[in-house]
This record gives sequence, structure tokens and C-alpha cells, in this order.
Amino acid sequence: MKVGVVTEIKPGENRVALTPAGADILVDAGHEVLFQAGCGMGSGFTDEDYGAAGAKPSSDAAGVFAACEMVLKVKEPLAAEWPMMRKGQTLFTYYHLAADQKLTEACMATGSFCMAYETLEIGRTLPLLTPMSEVAGRMAIQAGAKILERHNGGSGILLGGVPGVKRAQVLVLGGGVVGTNSARMACGLGADVTIMDLDLDRLRYLDEVMPRNCRTVYSTPLSIREHLAFADLVVGAVLIPGAAAPKLVRREDLSILKPGSVIVDVAVDQGGCIETCKPTTHDDPIYTVDGIVHYCVANMPGAVPRTSTMALTNATLSWTMQLAKLGTVEAIRTSEPLATAANVVDGKITCRAVADAFGLEFVSPREAVEAL
Repeated sequence: MKVGVVTEIKPGENRVALTPAGADILVDAGHEVLFQAGCGMGSGFTDEDYGAAGAKPSSDAAGVFAACEMVLKVKEPLAAEWPMMRKGQTLFTYYHLAADQKLTEACMATGSFCMAYETLEIGRTLPLLTPMSEVAGRMAIQAGAKILERHNGGSGILLGGVPGVKRAQVLVLGGGVVGTNSARMACGLGADVTIMDLDLDRLRYLDEVMPRNCRTVYSTPLSIREHLAFADLVVGAVLIPGAAAPKLVRREDLSILKPGSVIVDVAVDQGGCIETCKPTTHDDPIYTVDGIVHYCVANMPGAVPRTSTMALTNATLSWTMQLAKLGTVEAIRTSEPLATAANVVDGKITCRAVADAFGLEFVSPREAVEAL
């Protein structure tokens, strides 16, 4: 198979979907790899590195899309890339379609196979989302700690405090991968941490493994509002696989928070779990609503691309290899995890959560490929 990798064009995005090491493995397996010149520079990989691995350069993204049966990306295709996608071609990347109807309709119109990292599921785990959730969860606390500084609009509180001075209160909404990593980082910095979730088994687990300065609380609308009153930093870390995030904090709830408190909504890719959330960029990451500072960067791991690229490609490469070996149609037929990654097939919505988000017809992935 001809496999291509292009430069990410989302603002502030420096990750790349295939490393030279991954290109070497694909080429060794008999596949052809085409890379857009400069695609790896943001992550520290040169064109010479890709060339040494047996990959061939292309001067632009259009050349990669035109020549390759499968294209690898990190972030969702932007409007400039939609015309490059074509019927029967596979695009393997993060999409988060349930938060963007325009993108969903554009992907349907291309007739391509839209295979999403974030919905590939094994059991109850999302192995291709996990590494970026780990990065984003840890970065949420770094970002929140910085924004709490007074010159950034925050209340001027140090997360861990100092002897004789009260430490910051951190409220984490969601006990999954993002929430756990956020809570662990905040605990490590000495903050007073509360993590909330609906899953009692998860709360029991977290209660056993988290440090003593972390408490677990069952999540209800009332309990969230009660804890907002004390929070200096709120981390939105809720995920419903493939679906839009539920709104756990409403606009009117901001009045409960202390002025200068900070919200970091990591769920922004899926529409955010804070009603006042809107996507921002690394160049302009924060805004203020009702005296509360919001940080809602939609590609947080893009700020640490070397770490993020290695973590992401360590997880995605084996699935890329399966798609390249089998072809996407056969992969969907024979691999349950890869079938769960299929979000759009030949114009049909093949992820139920995406279909439900926009009231569109759902077709199972295997039904969609059998109809080809």
C-alpha cells in the first residue's frame, strides 16, 4: 500500500503522525511511504531522517493525498484539506466529529474512509486516545498553575502553597485517563485535590491509588456546584467515547466560583464539558467570562510535540500496519477494534455517537463496507 504523512496545518500543531522509525517499519514490510517535506520538523525529525528510512518526499500535501491510498494525520482535516480527500481513500487521524457537524458533512461528501484514533476501542479502553489523554491531563495542571498567576488574570495563588499558607483547591471533573493524570500532577505539586466521577468502581480504585491529598466524590449536579465554591482550578476531563461532552458546568455556575479562578477544559475537542468553553489556540489560549479565566486549547499536546509524537505513534503504528496490510475494507470486516475506528465509510456515518449527535442515519461499519 502507498502510505502518506502530511504536515499538520492546525494552528500551534507540531506533532507528526509517522516517525522515521515508523516509516522504516512500513517500508521493510513492503509498503511505499511518501512524506510531505518538513512534516516532522516540529517534532525534531528531518527530511533526511525520513529519506534514510526509505520514505520518499513530496513538496506539498496535495501530492501526498493524490498519490497515497492511506494518509496519516494527527488532527482533523481542515477545510483546506477537504478537497484533497477522495472516494475510497483512507484518512487515519483524530476527528472528534460529534463536536463539528460541518466537518462531519464534509467527510461524508468525500466518500473516503474516515478512521478515527479516538474511537478505536478494545474492551472498554481507547488505546489510541490514551497517550494524548495522559499528556493533556498532565499539561492541564501545568497550564492551570501558570494561569493562576496574577499577571495572567488568575487569583494569584500557588498550587502547593507554602508552610503556613493555604494550598490551592483543584477540582477535577472526570476520573478517566485525563482526570487521573491531572489529579496526580496536582497532588504532586501539593494542591488539595478533589476528583469527581459517576463510576463508583473507578472512584474506589482512585481512592486506593491516589495520594492522601486527593479525595474522591460522586458526581451529581449539586455536588459539582458545592465544590465549585471552593475551587481555584477546575479541570474538565469528561469523555463519552465518540460523543459530544456533557455540559457539567453552566454559565450561571460561574458565579459560584471565586473571581480569578481558572477553568481548563480538556474536553474541548468534544465540545467541552463547560458551557462557556470555546476552542482556543496556543497563540491565544485564554479568555475571561464573568471573571473566570478559561484555557481551552483544542490541541494541548501539540505544545510538547516531541513527547506527544513519540507517545502517539507508539500506539498507532501497529494499527497503521494492519490497515496497510489488509486494506481498510478487509480490516473493518475482520478486526473488531478497527471496525470501531470507522466513523465515516463511503458517505455513511458508521459511529453511532456521531450519528446521534446530529440526528443522522447510523450504518454499522461492516454493513457499510458490504454495500461497496
